[in-house]
Amino acid sequence: MTQDSKLILIKELVDTAEESLRSAKKMLADLVGKSGKSEFARKAEILTDVKDEEGQKIVEGVFDGEKMVDSKENAYPVPANYASKSKLIPGDTLKLTIKEDGSFLYKQIGPVDRKKVIGTLTYEDSQYKVVAGGKAYKVLLASVTYHKAEIGDQITLIVPEKEDSKFGAIENVIPKDITSLDTTGEF
Repeated sequence: MTQDSKLILIKELVDTAEESLRSAKKMLADLVGKSGKSEFARKAEILTDVKDEEGQKIVEGVFDGEKMVDSKENAYPVPANYASKSKLIPGDTLKLTIKEDGSFLYKQIGPVDRKKVIGTLTYEDSQYKVVAGGKAYKVLLASVTYHKAEIGDQITLIVPEKEDSKFGAIENVIPKDITSLDTTGEF
């Protein structure tokens, strides 16, 4: 192979690689949106922006399983006790009022469609999870302790009905003397 033919081959390989990168970037942009924002930040785009109201700031966002994410991808910590008691799941819309003294007050303003599944509480990788229907859902420690759940307990878990989720909210712990429940699916 001559030097000229090697140069032509190298140029063709570079052109092919560049075209592959352009295609991959387009596919990625289509999957995550043109902005490159997270799924929850994209969902929050339709919500109201930060505004002042009587010296307070109001921010709306979407719960991602652990925190609230606004349209600008700012993350706001949601107290685990509130998330647990309110049975928040990923996709729920929240309103955060930041008071003059800096305290945060959350309110759920738009619950996502829900379904219930039954699974078994496990603990792996320093995280409590409920395995239901062949999938492991992360759950908040505050919810596990509130319900006094133990590893191996059967759990009624609330998860988003239409969206895939890594998190769920514990609704109940099924008493141990009830052994006939199917743990492979949903109610």
